[in-house]
Amino acid sequence: MRRLLVVYNPNSSNYVRVKNEVLERLPNISGFMIGKFVIEKAPFEDNVKRLKKVLEDGDVVLSAGGDATAAVSANAILESGKDVTLSVLPYGNFNDLARTLGTFKFEDVINSGFKSTNFYPLDVIVDGKHWRYACCYVTIGMTAESVALFDDKKIRKKLQKGHKSSWRSYIYLMKWYFKNRRKKTFIPEFKINGELQHKKTSDYAAVSGSSMCRVMKGGKDFLKPDVFRSYADRLATNFWRLTKLMTKSILSRVPGKETKGDILEFIEPSTVSLQAEGEYKTFENIKIIEVRKPKKCLKVILN
Repeated sequence: MRRLLVVYNPNSSNYVRVKNEVLERLPNISGFMIGKFVIEKAPFEDNVKRLKKVLEDGDVVLSAGGDATAAVSANAILESGKDVTLSVLPYGNFNDLARTLGTFKFEDVINSGFKSTNFYPLDVIVDGKHWRYACCYVTIGMTAESVALFDDKKIRKKLQKGHKSSWRSYIYLMKWYFKNRRKKTFIPEFKINGELQHKKTSDYAAVSGSSMCRVMKGGKDFLKPDVFRSYADRLATNFWRLTKLMTKSILSRVPGKETKGDILEFIEPSTVSLQAEGEYKTFENIKIIEVRKPKKCLKVILN
């Protein structure tokens, strides 16, 4: 009998909804052996290692949480090398992967017949070593560094109240932007695929999913095995560039150009922040960051 493994975080602000809308309905699912995997208060990589150890060929993983929970699930599946299908339900702040897959309700997954579609994420490689698979997007520079503000306990507590946390998140981000945007160089001088970038370039983003930070529209590159869209811009020093980018991203699509892979090469070994769907890390003394599509793909339930 196939296994259905539900991945969730009991410490998340939406756990009560997960409990009522997903966990309590599991006994009604027929044809599966039901299992549960709890996301612990531990580093991202530790949860990935724990999950990939329990995966077996033929499993269906149901991520019931935010993008962080979905990212743990996706990375564990890809790293395990097992034949596992991923499904995602949105119980977080931005829910970009659930929006990309179009699975918003429990019924969207259960009524799908568990038929899968190939999904091609991004692979982020730092100085020749794999760092993270990003299903929807990855950013480098100022927008990546700004995510650190959500580690503040007071801010996290405020965001847990009500159902408008995504808009409150944007308010906090804008406050952070005006306070910090001129304080430092977010990306030291670098090249993209051999082309030297403007010295004031503060941000790089690669987008493969159809949603980025909830309100920004992507495309269908997640269905393509070898291409995605990326851009680099001077958002820290020019508010109007940021306004233009956000407006275009909300009304039409995140700007950028199609690429089969980007190699960011720093002129000098540098300290840079990377962020993939809300999970970030700051690297020191790095020389090269590569973003590309991996040779392997995810099997996902797409509505």
